[in-house]
Amino acid sequence: MGYTITLISTDEREHLMEVHLSRVRYEIKSDLYGCCIKLMTDDHATKDTWENNFYSTSQNIRSHGRLLIFKNGAYAPDTVLFDPLSRTAFLFNFSYYGWVKSIALSLAGDILEDLHGIYSMHGSCVDIDGKGLCIIGGSGAGKTTQTYGLLQDPHTRIVADDWFFSRVYGPDILAYSSEKNFYIGEDLGIIWKEFGGLVPEGEFDHNGRAVADIRWVIGKGRILPMTTLRTIIVLKRDPADSTISRTLDPESGQQLLVKNNYFNPHLLVHNPFKERIRNRYVAELMDRTTVYEVNTTGTPQETQKMIRSLAGIPQSG
Repeated sequence: MGYTITLISTDEREHLMEVHLSRVRYEIKSDLYGCCIKLMTDDHATKDTWENNFYSTSQNIRSHGRLLIFKNGAYAPDTVLFDPLSRTAFLFNFSYYGWVKSIALSLAGDILEDLHGIYSMHGSCVDIDGKGLCIIGGSGAGKTTQTYGLLQDPHTRIVADDWFFSRVYGPDILAYSSEKNFYIGEDLGIIWKEFGGLVPEGEFDHNGRAVADIRWVIGKGRILPMTTLRTIIVLKRDPADSTISRTLDPESGQQLLVKNNYFNPHLLVHNPFKERIRNRYVAELMDRTTVYEVNTTGTPQETQKMIRSLAGIPQSG
């Protein structure tokens, strides 16, 4: 991950607000799974992408958290200053919207895990005939590629393609979405042809990505607000490991997630309290799901075949 997070005091936050409030041209309040997160910026492109990405909420609702996004030569590129008390994050000199939206989701997640027992998962989540499956793993392991590959099956519906929230309900883990539209890469249409042309030519940003409404490809009824999570696929890419897939017992699964910072580099706060509640949740998550580790050293199509086999999806062709 290329940005830095520094925690600041409320006094520092007040000073930064005084410096930057006069520059605010756009204030957008959005609903991120019940949290009102307010964007404040002077950048029109960020404002437009944000509005296309997240569900709007009433401007009369008081915000639970705030993101202020500006260019400022006094700071290094991709700098985050975060006040945990007021849940206010200042993002300076960001050029990649993917990090902006992940920080927004993490900000909502910080509120939800502290106050409501709801936790963030940095990964995708689909529903296959009423059973939820999520895909997590390190950067570049192929999470997005494999998620959209699963959507070629007409019985697979999507909850989230990059980030979802989840909580324990008795014997179950419920998973919830919060994004209206997804931030996809231009290369998606090369691997899975049906997603080609989803974004008009010239509308991808300089990172080769754009927020897109995938309903135009898969249909309106195949985006769900929630599912019951049953299966976890952990992707890795290790050419030195000849094992393509293996089942992880709850203890091994928990150790893998904790060792890898829950496969979420965007968590804003790390302290003993956060570690305790996150580890407790992961233990319950492992006890309520079946967990597989899949090595993605083959072609995307080969990995897709393995995931479909583990998920019980009939093979095509």
